[in-house]
Amino acid sequence: MTSAHPADDIRIFHKECVSLAKAGLEVFLVATNTEDQKKDGVNIIAVDIPKKGRWTRMLFTSKAVYNKALQLNADIYHFHDPELLRFALKLKKKGKIVIYDAHEDVPKQILDKYWIPGFARKLVAKFFMKYEMYISRRISGVVSVTEIICNRFNTVNSNVEMIANYPLLEEAKTLDNLFEYKQSEQICYVGALFEKRGVKELVESMEYCNARLVLAGTFSPPEFEAEVQALEGWRKVNYLGQINRNEILNVLKSSHVGIVTLHPTSSYQEALPIKMFEYMAAGIPVIASDFPLWRTILENENCGICVDPLNPREIGEAIEYLLVHSEMAAEMGANGKKAFQNKYNWEQEEMKLINFYKRLTSAL
Repeated sequence: MTSAHPADDIRIFHKECVSLAKAGLEVFLVATNTEDQKKDGVNIIAVDIPKKGRWTRMLFTSKAVYNKALQLNADIYHFHDPELLRFALKLKKKGKIVIYDAHEDVPKQILDKYWIPGFARKLVAKFFMKYEMYISRRISGVVSVTEIICNRFNTVNSNVEMIANYPLLEEAKTLDNLFEYKQSEQICYVGALFEKRGVKELVESMEYCNARLVLAGTFSPPEFEAEVQALEGWRKVNYLGQINRNEILNVLKSSHVGIVTLHPTSSYQEALPIKMFEYMAAGIPVIASDFPLWRTILENENCGICVDPLNPREIGEAIEYLLVHSEMAAEMGANGKKAFQNKYNWEQEEMKLINFYKRLTSAL
């Protein structure tokens, strides 16, 4: 069940749903603004929501998704969005196995939400954490993406499983780009485009390197987009807007370096950003924020450089270093791809998900 993600979401559909269907389960994905269809063994069930907006989604879309899912009378209900927490206990009381997929640390994210008044964020975050933990204590199990988030839920539920959001091995087979990226001065960032993602500093870093930045994603809020496009470095940006998965793969395939210089917020410092592993899967070196967790991965695998994400000059100089030292960049890219193939891929996580389901359903 999802009220916020698209029906073709990489984690929800292409990874979890498809993997569970391949394992022999009858899988239904209830999602909004799609159409009823069966794809890759998964039954997609559409919930038509004519009105969009954050508050509409939280108050009304979530209820429509719940009602549609309830009609299926499934044995297991696996939901992905915080606004669906309010229906979890209702499903549990009906004798259902209920799984919360907490693939974000929402209480820490709340502290960075620009649309929540600054003075209220700590209070809202504290209230939500208590509510989230209250529900999680009473449902069947919790899935999350990092050890830190899992450890928090382990204090209230004995059935918690870390299912990291690593890229698919099959998809990465199309990303053999070592020849192309050696010839390219293109770097890329693909993802949400708002202040805490380091987009402004990245564009400013273009003044300190001879690179061309491909930027893909949606800006939020519009005022931030105008601010970034007014920067001097914007003249060296190729802005693609929101693009589909095949287009993303083409961007990765033709880029020399992948950038993930998120700001040092508490939620980001403890996260494992999917884009970092997508860059590794593409065989390109990574320039990432100098967070302890991220630094450990990049240094252990020798597949990238860590920088101060708030320092445009340092970001730009790191980009220029990898452009100039192309042989070292190629070696880092190859190291990252090898690490992805050996450990940081979805197929390693797939069996953990299937075994988690088996454990929860053993009493059925």
